[in-house]
Amino acid sequence: MVASRDTRQGRSFGEPFRPVRGDPDSAIGTVRIKDITSVRGVRANQLVGYGLIVGLQGSGDSMRNAPFTEQSLQSMLDRMGVNIRSESARGKNVAAVTVTAELPPFIGTGQRIDVTVSSLGDADSLMGGTLVMTPLYGADGEIYAVAQGSVAVSGFTSQGDSETLTQGVPTSGRIANGALVEREVPGSFNDGGKLAFELFNPDFKTAIRIVDVINAYSVKRWGVAVAQEEDLRTVHLHRPSKVSATRFLAELGDLRVAPDQPARVVIDERTGTVVIGKDVQISTVALTHGNLTVRVSELPSVSQPPPLSDGQTVVTSETIVEVQQDGGNFAFVGGADLETVVRGLNRIGLKPTGIIAILQAIKTAGALQAELVVQ
Repeated sequence: MVASRDTRQGRSFGEPFRPVRGDPDSAIGTVRIKDITSVRGVRANQLVGYGLIVGLQGSGDSMRNAPFTEQSLQSMLDRMGVNIRSESARGKNVAAVTVTAELPPFIGTGQRIDVTVSSLGDADSLMGGTLVMTPLYGADGEIYAVAQGSVAVSGFTSQGDSETLTQGVPTSGRIANGALVEREVPGSFNDGGKLAFELFNPDFKTAIRIVDVINAYSVKRWGVAVAQEEDLRTVHLHRPSKVSATRFLAELGDLRVAPDQPARVVIDERTGTVVIGKDVQISTVALTHGNLTVRVSELPSVSQPPPLSDGQTVVTSETIVEVQQDGGNFAFVGGADLETVVRGLNRIGLKPTGIIAILQAIKTAGALQAELVVQ
C-alpha cells in the first residue's frame, strides 16, 4: 500500500512533524492556535495543606496570639515521641502556614513541583525558616503531594525603636521543587478521539477562523476536515485514527490564525490608565473640557467698638472666593481608526483623568462605538 503524503510539505504520516511555515507577510497580526486556546481536559489541579515552619530567628508566631501554632507543635512532637503537653511553649521560632501548589496535568509520581507558603499567625517574617513535612490535599480530600524544604522569602522587615522598614511581603515565600508528587490525577484528555479547543477569549469570528484554518490544513494533510465549531468558545476536533493525539494537537496548535477582538475601551480610574482597542470608533462630536478651580479662603479679623462706647470686641472672619477656569476650547474628536481617535484626544492636551472623563461623557452621548469597561 502506498503511503499517503502531504502534497505541500512532501512527507508521509510517519515522518517527524515540522512546523508549518507560510508566507512571512501573511503572518503579520496572526498568532498560533495553541497560544489562544486550551485543550479540553488538559488542566491543572489546586493543592492545599497546613504545616509548620521552624528555625525562625525570633520572628515566628507568638503562642499566646496564635494558639493553633502551639497545638500543632505539640501534636507534631507527640508523633515524634516527645510529650510537652504539661508545658507551655513560649518560643517564637515556629510559624503556622498554609501551603499551596498547582499540580500540572499529566505529571507523574516522583516528580517535583513548586509550593507557596503564607503565614497564618502573627509571624513577622518567614526568612530563614524550613517547612516541616506537610501533606498537600486535592479537592477530593486525597493526598497528592508532600512538601518540605527551605523557604525563600523576597521581602524583609527591619525595625528599631522609632522606625520600621518593610519591603515586599516577608510573611510569604516559595520553595522551588519543594513538593514531591505521591499520586497521579486519574483521567486522560484523549477520550475516544474526542478532542476540543477552548478559546481563552471567546469570540464567534475567531472560532470560525480557527475552524477554517484547521480544515484547510487537514484536508491537505489527511484528506478530511477535522474541525467543527460548537459555539463562540469551543471547537471540536475529530482525530484521524492513524494519528496519535499528541502529534495531532502539535500540528494543529502550530497553525496561525488572526484572532478578532471586540471594540473595547478599558479605564482604570485608580491609576489613570486608559487602554483603547484597535477597532474602537468615535462618531464625530464637538466637545470642550475646562478645569474649574474654586478657592475659598477664610481670613480672621478683629472688630473693635468706638472709644467710650458700650460695644464689645469680637473676632470675625472675612471670606474670599476665587474662581479660575482653564481650557474651555471646543475641539472635534472622531475617526474610523485608533490613530485618528488618539490624535483627536491628544489635540485637546488633557491629562489621563481628563481623557477618562471625556470618554465617559462621549459614551453617555452615544458617540463611542465600543464597550466601555471601568475598573
